[in-house]
Amino acid sequence: MVRRWILGTGMIGFLMSGAAAEQSILPKTKPGGPVPAPTTLSAPIAPALATVTRLPPVKQAPPPRSAKRGGAIKARYNVPAKSLFGKAKGPAPLAARSIGSYARGCLAGAAPMEVDGPTWQVMRLSRNRNWGHPNLIEFLKKLAADAPDLGWNGLLVGDLAQPRGGPMLTGHSSHQVGLDADIWLTQMPNRRLSRKEREEISAISMLKENMEIAGADRRVHPKKWTRSHARLIRRAAKDKSVARIFVSPAIKKALCEFAGKDRNWLRTVRPWWGHHYHFHVRLKCPRGSKGCKNQAVPPAGDGCGKELTYWLSDVPWVPKKPKKGEKPKKPAKKKSITLAGLPNACATVLTAQ
Repeated sequence: MVRRWILGTGMIGFLMSGAAAEQSILPKTKPGGPVPAPTTLSAPIAPALATVTRLPPVKQAPPPRSAKRGGAIKARYNVPAKSLFGKAKGPAPLAARSIGSYARGCLAGAAPMEVDGPTWQVMRLSRNRNWGHPNLIEFLKKLAADAPDLGWNGLLVGDLAQPRGGPMLTGHSSHQVGLDADIWLTQMPNRRLSRKEREEISAISMLKENMEIAGADRRVHPKKWTRSHARLIRRAAKDKSVARIFVSPAIKKALCEFAGKDRNWLRTVRPWWGHHYHFHVRLKCPRGSKGCKNQAVPPAGDGCGKELTYWLSDVPWVPKKPKKGEKPKKPAKKKSITLAGLPNACATVLTAQ
């Protein structure tokens, strides 16, 4: 697992979107002014719903995981799924449904998050990752509408999912079922950003120091972090549709100090690698999404005790020096998920026209 820290830069999803794996208590290892009305950009940038990539037809669904896999499995099922789902330009024209787990699944009937709204703007448009289950799109719009009352001008929305979900060509290992969203910790400016700006502007890290330095001050930067940040995350965490919110341990610490006596929502906010320039919202499986697998509920408590103490220590951040004569271990190369490794229904989602 590679972990990197870059102060002042934010490539969405570049750090450990494997937050899908976070399950246990102890891990192993200015306010703005009025918002102007949306303006029309020089070129259309919203992906067209009607555009659907035509992929080779699949005559039958891949066999269940329990079946033996050999010569009977067609070669296309052994192709990395990211190369297939990454080519889809539009959603599967099927009923909305999140299929599988957050890090191994797909999405039918995806809805787009419009690239411009009164209190939001979508970033990194070239990635075509502004798609999600309709429940996620509704959640984001409600949160954006509430943002100004929280002292937050509006949302800069990062990666959601691909048009048909599934593994992504780059970055995240989660975000596959249309229930995950990255929201920048930089608020929307009082103007509409150009397409070029949306590709080049970097989010701002909230960290005071590099977390991977021994003895580092693992707190948020007092000149960057504000109570408006905390109010926005608290508002998101209190929504009953939210399963988890992933943030940097430094941000979790700041939230624990901010919460006061109202602490129940802190259980939903989980410390995880990266997430110091955006926070990651994950919704629960929607009703009617047959085959959608929820993540285990977070451990009881506010998570501000021993668990957080561990995360803020040197142990998870500072690499251990190899013993004399011992060669550093190379990280195991992660195998790509194939179409055969996804739920059977994902073959239908991929080829639906």
